[in-house]
Amino acid sequence: MRRDIASLAARLMAEDGIGDYGLAKRKAARNLGAPDSEALPTNQEIEEALRAYQALFQEEELRERLAVLRRSALSLMRLLEEFHPYLTGPALDGTAGRYAEAELDLYADSAKDVEIFLLNRGLNFEHADIHRTGPDSPEARLRLDDGEVMLLLSIYPHTLERTRRRNPRTGQVAARARADAVAAMLEMS
Repeated sequence: MRRDIASLAARLMAEDGIGDYGLAKRKAARNLGAPDSEALPTNQEIEEALRAYQALFQEEELRERLAVLRRSALSLMRLLEEFHPYLTGPALDGTAGRYAEAELDLYADSAKDVEIFLLNRGLNFEHADIHRTGPDSPEARLRLDDGEVMLLLSIYPHTLERTRRRNPRTGQVAARARADAVAAMLEMS
């Protein structure tokens, strides 16, 4: 049952754009008739199933999607260089589904500095929900549409740049990449 739940959760994430591992596994368990199952898979098991699903059913689509997300992220990272941008999330780790956003972490004295910077360049954005989970939570989150993809900007105090946060989905140390690493990934693809 655990493997079936992981497989269905991975399919829901890949096909329906569910980005929350917990929601995907609960929905999968409910669809399989095991809503109260204590045998729910770990997020790591779901991520492995997601990678397998994407490799089998969405390989070409995933490759194209990653290139688009990474190109958009790189362009914005170069523009926002003074805020020390890092690419994170599914666009970096290679699990970006059909509806994934490119996620960037920025470091500034104040979130207002980033907002003013964007406004001065005519870039429209909206505020996104912040899920405060501790002292290293973002100060603000902004969602920006570059015409091709959505970008999610998480703005942290500059003092947290050297802090290594954990990936909320897997619990592992979150990977992140500077602009030069993103450019190298694009050259290799």
